Amino acid sequence: MSIVFSRLQYTKLKRALEVVPNVYQLTIRGVNIILIVGEELTLIDTGFRGSSTPIAEFIHKLGRSVEEISLIIITHRHFDHAGGLADLRGLTRAKVAAHKADIGGIEKYLPYPAVVKKIMRIPPFSVLHSIYSLRAGEVDIRLEGGEVMGPLGGLQVIPTPGHTPGSISLFSPRHRLLIVGDALNKGGRMLRLPPRLVSTDQAQAAASVRRLAELEFDIICFGHGRPLTVDARSKMERLLEKIKY
Repeated sequence: MSIVFSRLQYTKLKRALEVVPNVYQLTIRGVNIILIVGEELTLIDTGFRGSSTPIAEFIHKLGRSVEEISLIIITHRHFDHAGGLADLRGLTRAKVAAHKADIGGIEKYLPYPAVVKKIMRIPPFSVLHSIYSLRAGEVDIRLEGGEVMGPLGGLQVIPTPGHTPGSISLFSPRHRLLIVGDALNKGGRMLRLPPRLVSTDQAQAAASVRRLAELEFDIICFGHGRPLTVDARSKMERLLEKIKY
């Protein structure tokens, strides 16, 4: 039987909370990073560059070591979610998993729409390509969607393109927990599609939300903001009613 938490369990560290037992959400510079604590440690997203220090400090407070991270899963390659990857690869021997559609060399632009790509060509923004690009050599496991990763008794990889071509969400049936990265946003008490300005395909994003709505979840963790722990399914259904794609 799944245990549904109606309130969040706060840890002693500021900006960190325990969503379900042994699953922590760390918020660093406005970006959420999920830490799964088991026999080994799993990290979902890495935040901005420079996030490795507070991540390591939090892990130390749990009586564990950052070197115990064995798997890093990237929900999408935007630099606020994958920018800290290089630092963490230097601190751990973790395998890195990301969807193959979000992997590319530094010669490729980040998967933003045309207006943002134009901005990214202008210095000083152009330097971000080489600093924050998710390169092929950084990824050990190329995901396609449909895989089941080891943490939480089976963490399903759900392809949710739209925000980026290779955006993924992760679903734990055991905990009825859905981790969506930026495939879905929360504005106040309502759910929203990812912002059009920084997404590649809104119609794809809408189709991805419909795919997520088929899952049996009670809790949603986002790339930004607090988790949704109350009426998550009904709020998802309300969003679906508004989608016109």
